[in-house]
Amino acid sequence: MEVRFWIVLLTALIPLIVGFIWYNDKVFGKTWFNVSGMTEEKMNSGNMLLIFGLTYFFGLMISMALFSFVIHQFSISGLLAMQEGFGDQTGPHWQYFADFMSKYGDLHRTFGHGAVHGAIAGIFFALPLVAINSLFERKNWKYILIHGGYWIVVLTLIGGVLCAFA
Repeated sequence: MEVRFWIVLLTALIPLIVGFIWYNDKVFGKTWFNVSGMTEEKMNSGNMLLIFGLTYFFGLMISMALFSFVIHQFSISGLLAMQEGFGDQTGPHWQYFADFMSKYGDLHRTFGHGAVHGAIAGIFFALPLVAINSLFERKNWKYILIHGGYWIVVLTLIGGVLCAFA
């Protein structure tokens, strides 16, 4: 299975792009600013190059993890990878994999399929993580829904792009 790693590199930009829109004053920016307790002084502090660089790095980590959730064929190769002869493309396990991929290599490789898996990851992983941290920080539900919604959208888009193009 050929992986287009450059697509993974591109999807790592999605958190930055969506964040630029999501947290804009015309969308949820003003509300987020108020419910988070953010101040202009706090907003202007910090090394923005470092913040954007780390955001891209963490986005890359997210994209790499989501890759295995949205592309089912990757799981098949992972299941067989340690079998004798698989790595050098010989033996019965490699032949099984090659036959499987020739029949089903493109199955469920659509934007919609990946988007559904990304949305599931957003709803059942990201939203609860945001909610748990926010509850202990005594943040309100508006705060939780702004951040949880952001991650649902981000993971939906990453999942869709990865599944369709990687």
